[in-house]
Amino acid sequence: MLTILGFAMIATFLALIMTKKMSPIAALVLIPALFCVAVGKGAHLGDYVIDGVSSLAPTAAMLMFAIVYFGVMIDVGLFDPVVRGILRFCKADPMRVVVGTAVLAAIVSLDGDGSTTFMITVSAMYPLYKRLGMSLVVMTGVAAMANGVMNTVPWGGPTARAATALKLDAADIFVPMIPALLVGLLGVLGLAYLLGLRERRRLGALRLDGESVETKETVLVGAGTSAGAGGGGLEKRPVAGGGGADDVDDDRDGGDDDGDLLKGLDPNRPTLRPRLYWFNALLTGTLITAMILELLPIPVLFLLGAALALSVNYPRLPDQKARIAAHADNVLNVSGMVFAAAVFTGVLQGTGMVDHMAGWLVDTVPEGLGPHMALVTGVLSLPLTYFMSNDGFYFGVLPVLAEAGAAHGVTPLEMARASLVGQPLHMSSPLVPAVYVLVGMARVEFGDHTRFVVKWAALTCLLILAAGILFGTI
Repeated sequence: MLTILGFAMIATFLALIMTKKMSPIAALVLIPALFCVAVGKGAHLGDYVIDGVSSLAPTAAMLMFAIVYFGVMIDVGLFDPVVRGILRFCKADPMRVVVGTAVLAAIVSLDGDGSTTFMITVSAMYPLYKRLGMSLVVMTGVAAMANGVMNTVPWGGPTARAATALKLDAADIFVPMIPALLVGLLGVLGLAYLLGLRERRRLGALRLDGESVETKETVLVGAGTSAGAGGGGLEKRPVAGGGGADDVDDDRDGGDDDGDLLKGLDPNRPTLRPRLYWFNALLTGTLITAMILELLPIPVLFLLGAALALSVNYPRLPDQKARIAAHADNVLNVSGMVFAAAVFTGVLQGTGMVDHMAGWLVDTVPEGLGPHMALVTGVLSLPLTYFMSNDGFYFGVLPVLAEAGAAHGVTPLEMARASLVGQPLHMSSPLVPAVYVLVGMARVEFGDHTRFVVKWAALTCLLILAAGILFGTI
């Protein structure tokens, strides 16, 4: 019964947010509360929620101060050279912009922290997407998939968890998987190229800052592609024809006006602090280095960083209050989503639903597939890491799968490598706090992001699995 109710709860949640019948925050709170009562454990709902909130409170604190910190860095102009460099490289070509998003997200992901990756990527790319009128779900989808592939680095979390759970060396798990992961990353870049071409066909040939952009292929302009009108420097040359973007949502209704559209690139905005550019660059580099070296807990680092950034860049108290107020929307949305997700995870784990669901999936594996348990684990990692936390999967399910594999001669190393396959999909799970940073800062509906990214992320996972089998590492 708990297995059925667990799957029903997840299916109900996904259906409601993808059809936009409920907001993600409301669905994350009300749906698990309803199912908790249906399970007959309504009296323990408070305990489950408090346990969930307690476990995610440090993450929420980290996100709150990280958003303020990176928001201030955008205000003072730290990322303006990056955006201008991308503008010069992309020459208003949507295809180059999307590929650049994937490359930037992959590079920044080397720090091993998804939240930081998304904050930096969105900070740099959001103004460009808005200025060109590009689909923001393309940005969030590509960034999430690139980060998911790179999240497998030994210091990123999943590999360390797999090594700990099966008592293996993280390097022995990760290094042989590098060729397969590179294939997955190339797959993301290839997908970014195709999505970029589709955006180029949808938007038409663009001119930016008076510089014409030549495209060598026929361009099609879809209905409603007028974002950027009055945007200061962006013109579109419409051509005959029409085109759509299929499932690529053209999300431009985030409450932005023309001034907000270009705030990340306006060279005359009053919040700029050009004389403090190198101080801010050094502060950001030091902060990221300290995170990698784990000198202090990440929430503490961002708390100190935000306080220092505000104090140095805006010594006047009214200016500090204005900067905090300017980013309050993002802080409230993201931190609220994290605490709402704590209700979902608290009920899922507290009622025992997640354990029963995992056990049922393991038990349904036919006996004849025993010698192929690595393949089975790779396939199961897609739904299990999407509907479970990494801790739950690697410490609760993987040891059981590894034991079943060992009975048929499958080594723990093969099982551990196969367990990493689902990470590109995992990074868009509603149970991953970082994804709320991504969609929150990009002002994209979580349901739109989910509907767009799931199929592409699943294909990326299967590509990595196929490459791992081909290279003999799985």
